[in-house]
Amino acid sequence: MRILFLTYQGHVEGSTNSIAFLADGLARRGHDIFVGCPKGRHLWRILERSHVKRLPMVFPRKGSMTTMRLIRDAVRAYGIQIINAQASHDRYASILARRLYRLRCKVVHTRRQFPRSIGGPLQNWFYVHGTDRIVVISHSLKRIFVERGIPSKHMTVIHNGTPRDRYKPPDPEVVTSLRARFGFSPEDRVVGCVSRLKNQDQLVRAMPLLEDLRVKLLFVGIEPGTFGELARELGVEDRVYYAGLVGNREALDYYGLFSASVLASTMEGFGLVLVEAMAYDVPVVATKAQGIVDVVRDGENGLLFEDGDVGGLARGLRRILTDTDLRRHLCLNGRTSAFEEFTLEKTLDNYESFFKELTRE
Repeated sequence: MRILFLTYQGHVEGSTNSIAFLADGLARRGHDIFVGCPKGRHLWRILERSHVKRLPMVFPRKGSMTTMRLIRDAVRAYGIQIINAQASHDRYASILARRLYRLRCKVVHTRRQFPRSIGGPLQNWFYVHGTDRIVVISHSLKRIFVERGIPSKHMTVIHNGTPRDRYKPPDPEVVTSLRARFGFSPEDRVVGCVSRLKNQDQLVRAMPLLEDLRVKLLFVGIEPGTFGELARELGVEDRVYYAGLVGNREALDYYGLFSASVLASTMEGFGLVLVEAMAYDVPVVATKAQGIVDVVRDGENGLLFEDGDVGGLARGLRRILTDTDLRRHLCLNGRTSAFEEFTLEKTLDNYESFFKELTRE
C-alpha cells in the first residue's frame, strides 16, 4: 500500500511518537509510506534514519492553497492510495485537496485527543462526508465523538502501541547520575510526572498530604518553576523538582528514578506515558477521564482518581507507596499491558487490516 501521513504539528509529544512508530512500522512491513510535515520539526528529525520517505510540507492555515497543491503533487507523483491526516490544518487540507483536484485516493482522519474542533452540524457534515473513515485511538474517545454527532459506523477504534525493544533496562549509572543531580537520597520516594503542561497542579496540592512519606515530586516535560508560586503557598517548594523539557528517548531514563508515575489530565485520547511507566515496572495513578480509562483498569494495572479530587490522588499514591502487595500486583499486570496488550505489532496489524479493507471499498 502507498500511504501518506500528514501532520502540521510533529512537536515533542506523545502523538508524534505514535505517528513515527506507525509510519516506520508499516514501512518496515514493505508498504510505501510517506510523511508530509514541516521540515525541521521533531517528527522530521526522528524519521531521518527510518524507512519512511519524508516530504517537506507547510500548513500556514486551514484550507491553504499551498498545502493543497503539495498534497495534490504528492498523491499524483507517488500514486498515493490513502491519505491519513492527523491534525486540524491537515485534516481540512486533505478533504479540500481531494475534492478540488479530484484525487483518486481514500481520506482517513485520526483523532487522538478530546475534540476541540468538532461542534456544529455543518462541521460534522464536512468531516463525515469528506472522509472515508475516522480513526479514534480509544473507545472512550469514540463515545465522545458519537455524543458530538459523528456516526458510530464512520469510526474505527485502533489503540496506540509501542515497540517492545524501545524499553531498555534502566542504566544504573544514568539513574545514579540523575539521583545525584536532584539530590535525592535512597530513602526518598520519587513521584514522577512525564507530561506537557496539563492538570499537574493537583500533584503539587497532594504533596502536603504525603509529608510523612518522604515524597519528592519530579516533573519531566514542563519548564522549571511552573508551579513555584503554588508550591511556596503550600510549603512544599523544597519537595518539587523539574527536569525541564527533554527528548522522548531521554525521558525514558527518568522511570528508573520513580516509585510511582502520575498522569493528571482530562484531555488524553490514550495516555502513552502510562504504557511507558508500566513497561518499566512503575505503578501508575491517573485521572479517570477520556482515553486513560482504556489503558488503566482501576485496581488491576493502576489506580484512578476523579479529576480535582486531590485527596483521592494522595490516597492512591499512599497505597502504592506503602502497600507492597498492591504495588507488586499493579506492576505485574502493568507489565503485561505494556508488553502484550498495547504493543506496536498489534497496532500495525490493526492498521494493516483497516487500510486494506478500505482500499477494497
